[in-house]
Amino acid sequence: MSPDHCSFCKGKLREGTTEFMAHAADEVIVIKDVPAYVCEQCGEAYYTQETSRKIDGIMRDAHQKKLSMRPLPAGEVSLKG
Repeated sequence: MSPDHCSFCKGKLREGTTEFMAHAADEVIVIKDVPAYVCEQCGEAYYTQETSRKIDGIMRDAHQKKLSMRPLPAGEVSLKG
């Protein structure tokens, strides 16, 4: 059974794709074209168990430096004083 409403804003969810972004060691990993249920109102993404397992596998490979990734330009900003 798929979710139908966002747990944050109660907006309606629709099937779509999104980007998943996380830190692995000193790198930022961006996984594109991730299937998800996406809130039409706030954009929050919900993943199936199968998709979550795939993301976990990619992140594990990234931590172990087993993943070949295309470098992306990035900038870092801190809100700390």
